[in-house]
Amino acid sequence: MGADPLPIRRGFADVPHGQMHFRAAGAGAPLLLLHSSPGSAKQMERMIRSFAPQMRVIAPDTPGNGDSDPLPGDGHEITDLARAMLAFMDAQGIEAAHVYGSHTGAAIAAELALLAPERVKGVMLDGLTDMQGAELDDALSHYATPFEADLDGSFLTRLFAYCRDQYLFYPWHDRTREARRDGGLPPADDLAGLVLETMKARTSYHLNYHAAFRWQPHERLPLLIVPALLMASEADPLFETTQALSTPVPFAPLPRFDAPDFAEARRIVMARFMGLEA
Repeated sequence: MGADPLPIRRGFADVPHGQMHFRAAGAGAPLLLLHSSPGSAKQMERMIRSFAPQMRVIAPDTPGNGDSDPLPGDGHEITDLARAMLAFMDAQGIEAAHVYGSHTGAAIAAELALLAPERVKGVMLDGLTDMQGAELDDALSHYATPFEADLDGSFLTRLFAYCRDQYLFYPWHDRTREARRDGGLPPADDLAGLVLETMKARTSYHLNYHAAFRWQPHERLPLLIVPALLMASEADPLFETTQALSTPVPFAPLPRFDAPDFAEARRIVMARFMGLEA
């Protein structure tokens, strides 16, 4: 086999709170990809490869995920994560970029566009929560908690089940018929990658989740002044919530995750938004 013509390179950027790990490939206008919780930019590798022939694609592990240092303390908000992302852009010499975010990454991307609109050419938000009341209380109490080490290794089993069951139920801890998702499990290597990346951040991954749950997109999205697009897969449990937020931001429905044309449909939607040849 020949060498990869557009290899994904990895590195670390020094930022005020520590270091942020990233993956990058390609050349040209920058595209910043922000991953969902609880994984890392490893879960963005296919998207990196799909845009690297046309752009410089950079995907950092958000603070406290993957190999990136967490923010100090245990009560940060999405605005704090957006400031860290702006510091990452400064460290990488990124003057302005298109920004895509998935779930937690989408909340960070939106807040980054509000914090520094002159640095964001356009923002693509893939799946957003909008929680209040009992739903928010339940998510903060049960959805994401640290996996503290123990000597019998039971935390490893719990961490694996946590990652697996996110594909099977929503919310993952409601293992009932009503909460069952119908998309099935991903390829074993994809699940193993998610487990390993989550294990790296087993005592900090939950903090970004909690910040995303507390974030209120119905209040924040109307303040955007940069070009913006909402999107979600029909199989995403956040599809209806995201669609309901589509005023004043337009919404693009995407096929099911397990549809053979899902990745290409998402790429076309993003490329057209960014003004690229689709």
